[in-house]
Amino acid sequence: MLLLGCVKESNDFELVVSLPNGLTGFVQVTHICDAYSKMLNEQVATGELLEDLNSLSDLYPPGMLVRCTVTSMGKTMDGHQSVKLSINPKDVNKALNTTALRSGMLLSGLVSSVEDHGYLIDIGVSGAKAFLPRQKSQSYIKSANKGAELKIGQYLNCLIEEVKNNGRIVRLSITRSEVAAAIATEEQNWALSNLLPGLVVKAQVQKVTPNGISLSFLSSFTGIVDFMHLDPKKAGSYSESQTVKACILSVHPTSKAVRLTLRQVFLQPGTGLSQLASSRIGMVVEESVVKSFHANTGVIFELDDGTLAFACLKHLSDTKKSFKPGAFKVGSKHRCRIIDYSHMDELALLSLKHRIIAAPFLRYQDICPGRVVEGKVLALKPFGMQVKVTDHIRGLVPHLHLADVLLKQPEKKYSVGGEVKCRVLISNPEEKKLILTLKKTLVMSKFPVLTSYEAAKPGLITHGFIVCAREFGCIVKFYNDVKGLVPKNELSSEPIPSPEKVFYKGQVVKVLVLKCEPEQEKLLLSFNLMSRPVSEAEGEQIPKKNRQVAYETGQMVDVKVLKKKDNGLEVSILSDNVSAHLPTMHLSDHVVNCKLLHHWLEEGDILRRVMCLSDKGGHITLCRKPAMISAVQEEQVVRSFSEIQPGMQLAGYVRNIMSYGVFVEFPFGLAGLAPKADMSDKFVTDTKDHFVVGQTVVANVTSMDEEKQRILLCLKLSEVSSEDHAAESFSFLSQCFEEMKEVRDIMRRRNHSKVAQNLCGLMPGQKLELVVQEVRCDGSAFFSRSCVAGLTVIATRYHVGDKSLVAGQKARVLVLHVDALKSAVHVSLREALLNPKAKRLMENSQHPAVVQHVAEEFAIASLVETGQLTAIPVASHFNDTFRFDSEKLKVGQTVSVTLKTVLTGDHGVLLAVQGPAKKRAFIRSWKESETGEEGLTAVKHSLCLGDVVKGTVKSVRPTYVTVAIDDKLMGSIHTSQILDEVPIGSFPTSRLKAGQKVTARVIGGRDVKTYRYLPITHPHFTQSIPELSIRPSDLKGDGGTALSPKGDNPSERLRPYKAGQMVTCFVKKYNAIKMWLEVDITPEVRGRVPQLLLSLNPKVLKHPEKSFKNGQALSATVTGTDASETNLFLSLTGVHSLAEGTVTLGTVMKVTPHVGLTVALPFGKTGKASIFHLSDSYAEQPLKNFSIGKLVRCCVLSNEDNKIEISLRQSRTNPKSKNKVEDPEVQRIEDVREGQLVRGYVRSVKQSGVFCGLSSSVVGRIQFHKVVPFFVPKQSMYEQYMPEGKFLTAKVLSVNNTESHVELSLLPEDTGKPSVLPKSVGLPRYDADEGKEKRAEFKKVKAKRKRRVSEGEQSLSSGSPFPQPSLQEVKPRKKRARLTDEDDSGIEVFCREEEEEDEEENKRNCKQETKCAEVPRLQISSGFTWDEGLNALEVPILNPKEESSDSEEEDNAQSTRKKQTKKEKEQEKQRVEKELSKVEAALMDPNRQPQTADDFDRLVLSNPSSSILWLQYMAFHLQAAEMEKARVVAERALKTISFREEQEKLNVWVALLNLENMYGTEETLMKVFERAVQYNEPLKVFQHLADIYTSSEKYQQADDLYNTMLKRFRQEKSVWLKYATFLLKQGRVQATHRLLERALKGLPDKEHVDVISKFAQLEFHFGDPKHAKAIFESTLSSYPKRTDIWSIYIDMMIKHGSQKEVRDIFERVIHLSLAAKRMKFFFKRYLDYEKKYGTSETIQAVKVAALEYVESKSSLAES
Repeated sequence: MLLLGCVKESNDFELVVSLPNGLTGFVQVTHICDAYSKMLNEQVATGELLEDLNSLSDLYPPGMLVRCTVTSMGKTMDGHQSVKLSINPKDVNKALNTTALRSGMLLSGLVSSVEDHGYLIDIGVSGAKAFLPRQKSQSYIKSANKGAELKIGQYLNCLIEEVKNNGRIVRLSITRSEVAAAIATEEQNWALSNLLPGLVVKAQVQKVTPNGISLSFLSSFTGIVDFMHLDPKKAGSYSESQTVKACILSVHPTSKAVRLTLRQVFLQPGTGLSQLASSRIGMVVEESVVKSFHANTGVIFELDDGTLAFACLKHLSDTKKSFKPGAFKVGSKHRCRIIDYSHMDELALLSLKHRIIAAPFLRYQDICPGRVVEGKVLALKPFGMQVKVTDHIRGLVPHLHLADVLLKQPEKKYSVGGEVKCRVLISNPEEKKLILTLKKTLVMSKFPVLTSYEAAKPGLITHGFIVCAREFGCIVKFYNDVKGLVPKNELSSEPIPSPEKVFYKGQVVKVLVLKCEPEQEKLLLSFNLMSRPVSEAEGEQIPKKNRQVAYETGQMVDVKVLKKKDNGLEVSILSDNVSAHLPTMHLSDHVVNCKLLHHWLEEGDILRRVMCLSDKGGHITLCRKPAMISAVQEEQVVRSFSEIQPGMQLAGYVRNIMSYGVFVEFPFGLAGLAPKADMSDKFVTDTKDHFVVGQTVVANVTSMDEEKQRILLCLKLSEVSSEDHAAESFSFLSQCFEEMKEVRDIMRRRNHSKVAQNLCGLMPGQKLELVVQEVRCDGSAFFSRSCVAGLTVIATRYHVGDKSLVAGQKARVLVLHVDALKSAVHVSLREALLNPKAKRLMENSQHPAVVQHVAEEFAIASLVETGQLTAIPVASHFNDTFRFDSEKLKVGQTVSVTLKTVLTGDHGVLLAVQGPAKKRAFIRSWKESETGEEGLTAVKHSLCLGDVVKGTVKSVRPTYVTVAIDDKLMGSIHTSQILDEVPIGSFPTSRLKAGQKVTARVIGGRDVKTYRYLPITHPHFTQSIPELSIRPSDLKGDGGTALSPKGDNPSERLRPYKAGQMVTCFVKKYNAIKMWLEVDITPEVRGRVPQLLLSLNPKVLKHPEKSFKNGQALSATVTGTDASETNLFLSLTGVHSLAEGTVTLGTVMKVTPHVGLTVALPFGKTGKASIFHLSDSYAEQPLKNFSIGKLVRCCVLSNEDNKIEISLRQSRTNPKSKNKVEDPEVQRIEDVREGQLVRGYVRSVKQSGVFCGLSSSVVGRIQFHKVVPFFVPKQSMYEQYMPEGKFLTAKVLSVNNTESHVELSLLPEDTGKPSVLPKSVGLPRYDADEGKEKRAEFKKVKAKRKRRVSEGEQSLSSGSPFPQPSLQEVKPRKKRARLTDEDDSGIEVFCREEEEEDEEENKRNCKQETKCAEVPRLQISSGFTWDEGLNALEVPILNPKEESSDSEEEDNAQSTRKKQTKKEKEQEKQRVEKELSKVEAALMDPNRQPQTADDFDRLVLSNPSSSILWLQYMAFHLQAAEMEKARVVAERALKTISFREEQEKLNVWVALLNLENMYGTEETLMKVFERAVQYNEPLKVFQHLADIYTSSEKYQQADDLYNTMLKRFRQEKSVWLKYATFLLKQGRVQATHRLLERALKGLPDKEHVDVISKFAQLEFHFGDPKHAKAIFESTLSSYPKRTDIWSIYIDMMIKHGSQKEVRDIFERVIHLSLAAKRMKFFFKRYLDYEKKYGTSETIQAVKVAALEYVESKSSLAES
């Protein structure tokens, strides 16, 4: 049946089509058209997306009218009718044929092909080709297709303009006006059999009825228009014989019934239908009025908005029995629900069923994320549960969401058909997907549902579930795929070292929103709800007081302690009564004092001058560290990543400690990593031994990664300590004592605590009268008295001295230290301390002192001269936290101290530092290392955008000029703001001089701290540095030009710059590390030029800093932006893409023999250059001059599918050059001409001839008789003299273009070149008589041999029991072949030689076959092979055949002579004894080779600790393919060999490893390996296994093993070197360079030079000699007096370098200042070198240099 339908929905695999009378059909993607189906099949077959294949949603928008045909009727799983349709023209128009086509017909067609001048249209008529000219489609493309080209599979209403060749050629038009006016006429010869829906006809009304009207059209056809398709405006006004325009809706195939419509929208073909607003669908209409009732179809209603709607009979009541027609009288009102919309009928579809009206939702669009729904379990699958929500809506509960915890057996909890209550996680109406959760906590949650990032307001509390728990924190997911991060420090109030062990995937959690960036979809969360009361209804924290003000970092506040927690204090900011958190480790810079303050502070205590560290998401974190407060107040901080410069020193605190380093955080939120190697000057074994979380540190910035926003730091004391070491130590100590004094003041306020009062009453140096409480067996004593009640008073054995104490005895003691944390007092009874001597002391005087007590932060010592107590710091710096046991201070140790105070003051002791002040290298502060305008400071001003100011030039820099506007206010002129037209290569700032008067216009302002350009509306603009312009155009203009008009958004600033655009930029600096040139385009826009785009001249790239001067103007091409969209990428070569023909520079990445080069190109691409594109003149060794890292100029030949082919030919890279092209490019076989001399390289030697490559695409063949003029009997000779890659000159004999065959000749008479095979080979020429005879004889011999072989095969196949005679016949022939040449003629010799060679080949073949049949021989890599010693033990033994013959003779003798005489018996006895003695001698011969297992048993018994015998025994079994016996022998050997013979045992272990590697599995090999490691030195076993893996080409296992070795034996130099050798042999040069860096970090400093030297030697042998040379040069620059390195370097250069390089090194070394003995050695080496490689002049020059050295030394001695 043919129907007119309207596209309702376009999905990926089907179209949903609205049909007349409220029906719906479906068009599968395979029923569009043949061309579209073909493209689908091609995409499925190739697995790649086709560009020309468009989705159905692109081709078929909703509302499009289409002609379709019903292909099948079926039922869905729910029992509903399903109508399958097709819009394929061959189905819709199948009734048409070529003869029926007429001009003016309106057909449906689909684009099947896009051609140059138009489109081929598929109209489904067999034998007809329909063409749509491009000019006939232009108006449609502009108006209906939005200017886009027509696409394959696109549906069109086509009007036939012209029919040619009896309908075989049809020309179409799709002009909208013509199509809209098309009417079917009688002249078009339509018939009932081919009548099509969508045709507009002129008709006459025949009859009018209540249900519709009948029409007649096209003179003989009749049709029906039902009541739904009458024109609403003319309904009731139709009369008989009235003429109307109608559109055919459907044609029934059997009854031929035609249905039509009179609605106006269908009477203009090509127009689409309007749609009802989707918001109306699902709406319940309380009062809809009946307009008409039709007993057989349904009811027409008028809705509340005046629109008409239709309800079919089945939707008028819940059941058929309850249907009452009388209830639907015209004018009656009913409650109904809009369930759908019929596009074809332009009516809303209604339902009056109560269950539908009461249903919560009808479509997927009605269900929003977060909604609670009820459903029934449909099925339980491994991936989750399928839930039926309504009849038409299905949902999925993933396995993770079946319960709050992960269910292993969900079928025990849920059953099919059971009802469940779920909450919607994700709703995707387009794909009809619904994801649900059954987690009870989520379903029952009263908190707000978070369905979008915009709704995530800071302070919001809600429920979510964890999807990922890692070391960095947890990722929590909410509804509608919204997810956020809970960082590690927000997981709990207590530190959680391993979140993955505490939290699990799927866990439901309550979270607090800290911060949200909806544009970037970033959400920061916290599990710390700060114990604030929470209103579940609102989900918001209820603050104690509505906070109106935000706290900035650095703001100082006074706080009151509210509550003490384990990790800090909960405090209230007094000024605003706002709660905040003060972590314990932020109470002080000293770790001990942090604990002290936390211990003694109580609720209600006031802390003054506390700094706000951060205010994020309602969390205020405070800090009381003096170092941090000082850094912020003195502006020694960075506020953004852009401010950071290498060399800066910043105060921060340890945020996290990992095994690989320490993370340090600074004020304003920036953080960096101090790697393990940069944590301390000492070797770091465990990072946790050096620092604690929260500790104050000073960090030195070493490097930054701008793209990844990462900072690397150094915490080494040598890098961060100041020049005045003593002052730094004293400051550290005095701050500690000041804070201890503060703690004592706090304790004094604790009137309720007797312990506190007693503690604060004690001071170091105080003398007390106490009573001995106890004397321990270790000599220590404990004391008591009322003044120390509640305290532990102890004197160690050292401080008791020689006094004998008993319990109850009174004693006079001196207080050394009061530990307020442990409530302990350390005292001494030593007389020297109790009775100090009075002496006047001077500040900075040095004295010896004896350590009396050691605390955590300081030690108490007594001056030797006076006995006075002095405090000295244990650590001299915040970073000085670790010392080895040998470095720690010990009681009784004498140290030298420098006094810093001479009065005890409030501390009770003097303050001093250890030793004299050490001079340290001065490190510049970060302020001095700034490259910006150091002298500029922010001054408040009233300047506005466009103001013209006058000033005086103060200083001129390459990229900017500083201008004094008045006495205080300074401005800046960027180099781009000086000239309108900047000459390329000039330096604009050089036009201005200091003191020059200038007039400038204000174009912006810059923040002095961040150097960011501020918009004119910024509140801080009045405190910025004015940015000025003196360009004439700016001065003449109105001043409207402004920097950063939209604020400080880098991507907005870069938006005007497009790829390919030319800009003028100014050089800033060349970054040698990143290898790019940094430039400025404007004051606020910066750019980078990668190295390969700096120039097309490789010489420029060797030293870019010399070619590009700071401030120089350059012309550049924009290529794009970097990943962070903060910088432009530019090109100075004009190259902005790698299009065909582009000439650019590249770097050689890989050299592949006989193939070509792999070259790194700009924009991160790589290209391939074949050996035929390396030069215009081919060479013997085309790749000789190319090494990895070499810069080359190349031309892009093609760039398809990211595969780039390039050429290095000069004719390509420099077309203007007039150099001769000796070897022109051969791109096609047509480029080769007959008789031409060509050059190329051997590809292969095969049976059909030698194949020579003339280009990467053309190969020529040289038949063997055209290779050389000699008779060559063996193909192997061609392979020997013509290996792959050999350079050849050949003559083209013939060219077959059709079969792409090129025949060549190498004969000297053709090429004029010498023969490829030299005459010295001695082969006969083809044209010589001798050669002819030999060829003939050779053919005869071969034929004869073939016959023999065939006969032999027949005899063997026939099962002959006598094969031996044939073998015996062969033996004499071999002997005859060994006669000398003098005894035979030349021909016979030749034949025998050929025969011998053939026999040798047969032997080789036989050996290969037996090798294939047998198990391969086991090889080991421990310095010997399995065959070792076997040949050496070979001796002549009794031949079994001879023994058998003797025994036969004896039997014969006995048979012939039955009785022997006495003499004969004696002779027989002697003969037997001689034979026995022979056997015994043979057995006792040490050189005899064992033949049986018994022989080996005897050998190993005689020498049980010889591993070589055991290995031979194992090899004996392996030759017989008895692996299990070989294993048993190995195990016997391990048990038998003495434990002292470690090397012998190791040999057996290695052999066993070899055996398992070759014949065992990976599992058995690992078991043997683990045992071997237990019983031997592990390193040796690891190394042997690595060698075994390498020799057996198991490179991945070898690589993994080496990495394991590096972790286990990181201190072993040999491991690093073996791994480096392995990597270099694999060609992994870059990996070797990274390995060297790791080795230097892992090995002790004393090994570094030796390791670097060894790596360089390996580079010379296996890697890149240039890099090796650079390593040696770098090492020698640091260690110029290491003569051993010089000597190795010279040896390597003699082998791998040029004579000039070697002489340069010798010249350098003989001018070093070394000992005379060493200089003599180098002069001698230099002289020996010149004698071997030099001339008499160079030898004399060395002698003269030596003489000059001797004379200079002697003159120096005399003086």
